Amino acid sequence: MNRREFLNVLAAANAAGLLLPASLARAQTAAESFYDAPAFGDVSLLHITDCHAQLKPIHFREPSVNLGIAGMAGRAPHLVGPSLLEHFRIAPGSRAAHAFTFLDFERLAGLYGKVGGFAHLATLVKRVRANRPGALLLDGGDTWQGSGTALWTQGQDMVEAAKLLGVDVMTLHWECTYGQDRVREVAEKDFAGHIEIVAQNIKSADFGDDVFKPYTMRAVNGVKVAVIGQAFPYTPIANPRYMVADWTFGIREEDMQKTVDAARAAGAAVVVVLSHNGMDVDLKMASRVSGVDAILGGHTHDGMPAPSVVANPGGKTLVTNAGSNGKFLGVLDLAVSGGRVADFRYRLMPVFADLLPADPEMDALITRVRAPYEATLGEVLAVTDATLYRRGNFNGSFDQVILDALMAEKDAEIAFSPGFRWGASLLPGQPITMESLLDQTAITYPYVTLSNLSGAQIKTVLEDVCDNLFNPDPYYQQGGDMVRVGGLSYACDPTAAAGQRIQDMTLNGKPLEASKTYKVAGWAPVAEEAKTAGGEPIWDLVARNLRARKIIAPPRLNLPTLKGVDGNPGLAV
Repeated sequence: MNRREFLNVLAAANAAGLLLPASLARAQTAAESFYDAPAFGDVSLLHITDCHAQLKPIHFREPSVNLGIAGMAGRAPHLVGPSLLEHFRIAPGSRAAHAFTFLDFERLAGLYGKVGGFAHLATLVKRVRANRPGALLLDGGDTWQGSGTALWTQGQDMVEAAKLLGVDVMTLHWECTYGQDRVREVAEKDFAGHIEIVAQNIKSADFGDDVFKPYTMRAVNGVKVAVIGQAFPYTPIANPRYMVADWTFGIREEDMQKTVDAARAAGAAVVVVLSHNGMDVDLKMASRVSGVDAILGGHTHDGMPAPSVVANPGGKTLVTNAGSNGKFLGVLDLAVSGGRVADFRYRLMPVFADLLPADPEMDALITRVRAPYEATLGEVLAVTDATLYRRGNFNGSFDQVILDALMAEKDAEIAFSPGFRWGASLLPGQPITMESLLDQTAITYPYVTLSNLSGAQIKTVLEDVCDNLFNPDPYYQQGGDMVRVGGLSYACDPTAAAGQRIQDMTLNGKPLEASKTYKVAGWAPVAEEAKTAGGEPIWDLVARNLRARKIIAPPRLNLPTLKGVDGNPGLAV
């Protein structure tokens, strides 16, 4: 889609009554300015990641807490709010400031509107590709999961949308929670001739064979480009092992180096890693693996306006992360000289629905795949008087709604909810629909649990999850946020040693007793036995609670008292 075609789409939207004449002129001017991205170099790579099945435009609040510890303290991606704006020289109150931070979220959301939506993303992809012949569109995974329609179609709605969007290559994480047979079915049937799945770190459990191609070689304007896949290394730990029983994962740094070397030996002038490691892991890998020009990363949902440049024994590697929920499109342009990358330009483009008219073909697909479910999705469960969001290291207001519902419906003293990063945000006054709830809970193992745990066991659970988040060695981090906790108060020192980060645990003002048993509600168990234990889906429990409450007042966030992080730029106060 060139400039003329882009303006024609705007004009067509106007003719259809979607834009008034004055709005058309403003939209043309704003879009031309905001999305001005001159082509550069010989090879262009477009990057999306962690869309989490969000086909429609949404609001999405970025975190106010994203702590970096030890070697990660004070550097991207662990910058939030004013620290992020200052580091990347972004003007406060601007569109970019709204896209990349939580600051003044409600007001700027009203001013700039919703973000994402595949129909709007498709318009941007076509626009960027118009003056970049041969540009590859890479998908970092977490695409098929995160909505009611994705759950009910086993990701088929997103499979069709990705094909229509023009994705060339992808890697995996939450896709695997539909089961290995479903992933293979998509790879071998739906994606055949359209999209390649690559993953150098997924092997068969019996003989260690590659399950997918480690990399694919593509010719872009006469330049050989190798795209190496790196699926989420901890899939069988963070998600149910039984869903991928015949596959093994892992970081596999040595295998990555061998794959890079093989790609170079095969003539690749450009080598990029399409990663779902999480950005801290990518930064460490970039410092240890030679010969990678860029790592296009995902998993941790970090919208980074500029890449980090990491030195290693073989030179330098660019490390990026392209946010989540269909909110961004990364554009990496590379100039190649003498068989090597000589220069680059990078831009992470926020997808503002009010600046980008819906692509008609993608819009029609979305309407078609949603049609059988619209009545169910549209049920209004309650209305919120507060901004409901999820993203943040320790808790979010929508997480708190889930915790409160668990404790109320299960008559539990304590509740745990997983530290998932996905889920759209709602503004004050918006209805909480079934779709809104499913955006927070739609997984293939949604079972509610009720357990009797000792105080010692509860501390062990919290310490284990905290170590996954704050271990000073990124290779031991699993990239999620801290388990959300209801009822129980505690302190957390992320800088402390393993086993000593969780402190001062109290329940109703009394210290938690190591030997005493407590009633704990939760959901999303990874053990296979939970499938037959009879637990109801979390969305049924929360929907029942919301219907009874009708109006959701601003929830009181149960947050730990933080220690050892004063002045950390990953914490906005």
